[in-house]
Amino acid sequence: MLSKYKLKKDILHILMENIKAKKKFGQNFLKDSNIVTRIIESMPHNSNHTVEIGPGLGDLTEKLVKYKETTAYEVDSDLYTILLSKFATEIQSKQLKLIHTDVLEAWDKQNTLYDGKYDLIANLPYYIATNIILRAFEDNNCEHIIVMIQKEVAKKFAAQQGEKEFSSLGVIATLISKEAKILFDVPPTSFEPPPKVMSSILYIKKDKDASISKEFKKFLKAAFVQPRKKLSKNLSGIVDKTTLVSIYEELDLSDNIRPHELSASLYRQMYKKVILNDRKRKEPEQQ
Repeated sequence: MLSKYKLKKDILHILMENIKAKKKFGQNFLKDSNIVTRIIESMPHNSNHTVEIGPGLGDLTEKLVKYKETTAYEVDSDLYTILLSKFATEIQSKQLKLIHTDVLEAWDKQNTLYDGKYDLIANLPYYIATNIILRAFEDNNCEHIIVMIQKEVAKKFAAQQGEKEFSSLGVIATLISKEAKILFDVPPTSFEPPPKVMSSILYIKKDKDASISKEFKKFLKAAFVQPRKKLSKNLSGIVDKTTLVSIYEELDLSDNIRPHELSASLYRQMYKKVILNDRKRKEPEQQ
């Protein structure tokens, strides 16, 4: 006769074998143990807590909890139930804290995913990966970001001035971090079901003293609205022509410059001059 423990393990195994990835959550379960090992080896050597978003079937979680105390956020009720059983021992010992919620809602409510310094290590759903990384930038408690995302998006965060992939995400990453790079690529065959695109592990070490305003992000969005058009053409929708000509002259910029050709520091200088010119223009109206 099977013991209760053995029966529990067998039921858990059956549940895990039969669970199906849900499109609404952008699920692709990482099944390659070699990739999991490489992610673990990429972890910074520090005393920070670890936060995982979307642990799925817990393959990465299983390794994380062996190294550090971990907090994992899972929105899928079915997976949450499986994880509760699979990691019952780790949860009881407080090595793992499993939270059943939408991580973006958690950020909205508490402004951070952990009350203390932490590193974000996760296999992120493609459809919200960019949003999650940008929110992690705003979270003062988050120090390192090691996430698996779509390769094309990873390239945008890691891109440098002059590269065709350099976009508003590259500008933000440059200004908000000390380092941003792609560690390695992950083929579709490493997942179940396999995605239609290549994935990459993106590493970012944040600059704890850096920050970017929402207004500056809106400015960057306008600057890159049509990436292959002239920057002056893109900005003409939010900056009047006289101001734009003046700023180009002050910064010694060519009118033919494209958005990806301007450095992150020059974008910041340009934005400050736009704000300054706006204030000067409004002063006579207020008198």
